[in-house]
Amino acid sequence: MRIDVLTIFPQMFDVPFSFGIFKRAIDQNLVSINVHNIRDYTHDKHHTVDDYPHGGGPGMVLKPEPVFEAVAAVKAQLPDESGTAQLPIILLTPQGRLFNQQIAMELSKYRHLIMICGRYEGIDERVVEHLVTDEISIGDYVLTGGELPALVVIDTVIRLLPGVLGSEDSAQEDSHANGLLEYPQYTRPAVFRDWPVPEILLSGNHAQIARWRREQVLRRTVERRPDLIDMTKLGQEEKQLVEQFTALSKAKSSLNKEPEK
Repeated sequence: MRIDVLTIFPQMFDVPFSFGIFKRAIDQNLVSINVHNIRDYTHDKHHTVDDYPHGGGPGMVLKPEPVFEAVAAVKAQLPDESGTAQLPIILLTPQGRLFNQQIAMELSKYRHLIMICGRYEGIDERVVEHLVTDEISIGDYVLTGGELPALVVIDTVIRLLPGVLGSEDSAQEDSHANGLLEYPQYTRPAVFRDWPVPEILLSGNHAQIARWRREQVLRRTVERRPDLIDMTKLGQEEKQLVEQFTALSKAKSSLNKEPEK
């Protein structure tokens, strides 16, 4: 996969791509990440990338010309058979669709992504209307720019690529990978400060361990993110467990709300 990032602060990407999963994926040629300075596509001596908004108002707006030229330059580097007509051009913006694991899986299927990091008061709407193919937000809050969201999206996407993680099963068992939260994890020592690891995990019985983990997935999701539960995707036994855990969660919540006497 090739990822091109357009930003006015390319230095923000220097350190994250130099270690950990990012570096390993790059070193193994599993992903190529290219960061482009939008200022390089301006034509005045001050390298101006922003201007005052038409109609008045606070802040500055990113100009369309350098963004269009930067995207055109990236496309010109691609081989003819890369299918640039279907190339995702993503704007990181608080107005975009809310990013989740399913979108990450969708993006991981592409061979090439272009990401545009917004800044200031926003970006000229003509970029959105005539260049961008997708808009993504990482949450219902506003950051100073799209660089951190771009890093979040890139991290989430490249770890789904074959060979990036040490185990192919790791990404499949992550929270949200299957629409639910992950089961709790333990490692050595078996007892820490009188807190033991659940005995089932030390039993060596893989069938019982798998059943326990599935129960914990349902219990944890019911308790922490009940909005993720889709009963239509569960078997009869799982539905019964969800109903049981839901009743227990409501009872626990009710006890916590009772006033002291």
